[in-house]
Amino acid sequence: MRIIVVLLVSLFAGRAMAAELPPEIQRVLTGHDIPADDVSIIVQDVDAAEPLLSYLPDVPRSPASVMKVVTTWSALEYLGPAYTWPTEVYFLGAFDGRKLDGDLGIKGYGDPYLVAEELWKMLAALRRLGLKEIGRNLVLDDSYFAVDEPDPGEFDGMPYRTYNVVPNALLVNFKAVQFQFAPDSLHGRVHVATDPVLPNLTIRNDLQLVDGGCQAFQAGIAFDHADPMTLAEVELSGRFSRRCNVYNMSRTVLQHDTYAFGLFSELWQEVGGVFRGELRKAQMPADVAPALTWRSRPFGEIIRSINKNSNNVMTRQLLYTLGAESAGPPGTRANGVAAVRSLLESRGIDLSSLTLTNGAGLSRDERASMRLLTDILRMAYRSPYAPEFMASLSLGGLDGTTRGRFDTRASEGLMHVKTGRLDNVSALAGYVHTPSRTYTVAIVMNSPDAHRGPGQELEEAVVRWTLAQK
Repeated sequence: MRIIVVLLVSLFAGRAMAAELPPEIQRVLTGHDIPADDVSIIVQDVDAAEPLLSYLPDVPRSPASVMKVVTTWSALEYLGPAYTWPTEVYFLGAFDGRKLDGDLGIKGYGDPYLVAEELWKMLAALRRLGLKEIGRNLVLDDSYFAVDEPDPGEFDGMPYRTYNVVPNALLVNFKAVQFQFAPDSLHGRVHVATDPVLPNLTIRNDLQLVDGGCQAFQAGIAFDHADPMTLAEVELSGRFSRRCNVYNMSRTVLQHDTYAFGLFSELWQEVGGVFRGELRKAQMPADVAPALTWRSRPFGEIIRSINKNSNNVMTRQLLYTLGAESAGPPGTRANGVAAVRSLLESRGIDLSSLTLTNGAGLSRDERASMRLLTDILRMAYRSPYAPEFMASLSLGGLDGTTRGRFDTRASEGLMHVKTGRLDNVSALAGYVHTPSRTYTVAIVMNSPDAHRGPGQELEEAVVRWTLAQK
């Protein structure tokens, strides 16, 4: 009898809470037949002690990429916006001012934004030191991280998608290549170009140029690797229509070390250098000082690339960096998670709802309540680093992951938010600005097909309701 009473009370409470949602928000759930228990919402004035709207705030749910708020804010507090990542270059042999009679060594410290342009600038700086010819090999050292990650394809069976790249202390250009496909009717083929060009990557182009309409999925292109271990030979097949526009596709190739070697070889030649050696992996000797230390952009700039574009691999690099900075090298994922939890606990944040695995939200296991996210957003708003953090979030409707979203020009630019989406998950968290107040909002839907539209409709209904408040 007692169990029945408890169940009835719980059921009644659930219905009562559903009825407390504003009609324009409840209408979204009703219209899509979304169970009221599948969503959590908090809207709170940053200066108020209590929320304006609170619905199932303490339920741990999958926030998808909104989890990046937890990781990036913790890193900003721990590292500071002026933090930079070094990449060290070593002359492992005699240098006469032009030729290095030995190996060139490069040690990475986890720079999450060592893209092709930054690597080119680093190599140009080497040339300015006088180095032109490298007599022996390229030695790479990625020992600053001890990477413990599942196979890249474990999350969704798509190991060659760029969002599935695993961390590495010498991550170069996200280990990605952009493939460009264009119909070449004159020669009856599909022209394929890559950016960057990697001399150690083989591309087998078996694409057929055909008549008819351009196919919707990947323009009819099938992408695969001949050897899933080396990822050194790309196989392209399928039927690409003459009617297709130029089509771009980003995919991962090679392994971290072979990718870095290939891009180094190409760019070193571009800056006028000479190199005919091979790749070797080893730790840099402790008794040799680096000939050049290249510094990344400050974290206050890099955090914008992470949050606005919801970059998974950069966030995961950040977690390993926190592991190394907090517990000493090598950086590990476990130590990074511990650093986040320790910092937030020291700020008085209740972490009972938090399950953190990779910090990026690219996980079926990560969980957080909307109250946790709200507490972090409110704390961040009062921090000296608030400008850097807020500027890293998508400017509603104008850039990043919300570009083109929201239904009226009146709402564009009136919010700084982070979005998240996985299968059956849709979430949004951040700040909504009215003429007189700023509100934190945290919204999540964990429900079948939430990612197909209902979740976004709910988020936009909550934002409209918030903007209408005095």
